[in-house]
Amino acid sequence: MTDYTVVETDRRTLEIGVLPDGQVVVRAPVGCPPELIEAKVRRRLRWIQTQQRFFAQFHPRTPPRQYLSGETHFYLGKRYRLKILTGPQPLVRLVGAYFLVEDSAVPAPERVAALMDRWYRVKAESLFNQIVDRLWFGHTWHEVTNPPQIKIRHMTTHWGSLATSGVLSLNPALVRTPLECIEYVICHELCHLVHHDHSPAFFRLLDERMPDWKKRKHKLELALA
Repeated sequence: MTDYTVVETDRRTLEIGVLPDGQVVVRAPVGCPPELIEAKVRRRLRWIQTQQRFFAQFHPRTPPRQYLSGETHFYLGKRYRLKILTGPQPLVRLVGAYFLVEDSAVPAPERVAALMDRWYRVKAESLFNQIVDRLWFGHTWHEVTNPPQIKIRHMTTHWGSLATSGVLSLNPALVRTPLECIEYVICHELCHLVHHDHSPAFFRLLDERMPDWKKRKHKLELALA
């Protein structure tokens, strides 16, 4: 039996996911009996092990960032080398192949991390809204009449999630991945406005809205290796 983490949500069904680091996460309805969760994990054990072996072939993954000059950081799936400089005011910008971070004095790594996180969040909010608008107004979403409210929120195990209230939460770290991966995550969550589980009807709608979603999903799983 494998170890797993249970995350209680307002969903109606159990969902098992395997993260790129091999961790198993079970999304379960609030109050779901532990014995039902364990039984589901046991039934899916062969699939879980297959997923873990798949991800293991891509290890070692990129080590934790130290926010020092010379290391690389991603934006829209591309690597940029970090260069830390002194300047008149706090500033983060992309110039050629470099992430330039400036401050009035050479900043400590914690300061660099905070400046870059703020930059990523601003970029994410603008880009995610553009993609939601394009995907939403490019299709009819059955009986759903109002586009979701977008919330930028750090999440440890998910790129995005959709609450029953219609709020679409998106992880700002998603902006580090390729554009087609971001579009996949958002389209996936928009489909949950119509079908709140991963039923065959959900995947039929996803196939209709984004025929190459499996290719995009696979690319997302490898994006930050």
